[in-house]
Amino acid sequence: MQRLLNWFRPGPDAAPAPLRPRTGKAVLRARGVTHSFGEGEARTTALHPLGLDLYRGQVALLMGPSGSGKSTLLAALSGLLRPDGGQVLALGKDLWAMTAKEQERFRLKHFGFIFQGYNLFPALTARQQLEIILRWGEGLSGGESRRRADEMLATLGMANKGQLRPAQLSGGEKQRVAIGRALVKAPDFCFADEPTSALDWEHGQQVIEMLRDAAHERGATVLVVTHDARLVPYADRVFHLDDGHLSEPEPGVIPMPRGEPGAELSAAV
Repeated sequence: MQRLLNWFRPGPDAAPAPLRPRTGKAVLRARGVTHSFGEGEARTTALHPLGLDLYRGQVALLMGPSGSGKSTLLAALSGLLRPDGGQVLALGKDLWAMTAKEQERFRLKHFGFIFQGYNLFPALTARQQLEIILRWGEGLSGGESRRRADEMLATLGMANKGQLRPAQLSGGEKQRVAIGRALVKAPDFCFADEPTSALDWEHGQQVIEMLRDAAHERGATVLVVTHDARLVPYADRVFHLDDGHLSEPEPGVIPMPRGEPGAELSAAV
């Protein structure tokens, strides 16, 4: 149990952990995924045919300029947005060959989500935000759900904030609740859309350390959409999406947007 409580408790001088090598088979595979918005002359291609493999126990960043298709790709890979074409396999299951009900059950069991705008229920307390996931998604009793929710809140440094509603929490506290909600059920995958965008670096660092520990200590597969180059040292892999085209640069290098001067930018800058 103590190990459970130490999963997400970063030290004051925590440093990036060594990169995790790819081991075993990919747990999420995308092939030929495409997506467009609009019709006729107004049609815009958000994702050109692309593919990627994600592995257990790794943190992957998805970076790129605004409007490059990052959130669209995240939604397509996580079963939230049906692509126009291509295939997405998660744990060997074809996400887009499932019925809507099968997809919902699969996401509930295997996926955790951290949204840019927190997406917390205004009427629920911090504790209840987590309890509802455990009761509805895991089928746990009320007492067990409360116990596990309280344990997670304690690991997030919010043991005394469980009774507060979102309006009573700071931005950093709301984000920690959102992370707890995503991770309390120990998902196989965690999808995070700009989880540090509204946070100062102290809290942003805590967020990426929590996600890294979820991957390295618990074996989750974590995919993070971000603009924040400070997260790169905490990632095992970095993908770059520009104008709907996906690439995986060499470690330590962040490509500049297509067509702009300066082909590459070192992550150390």
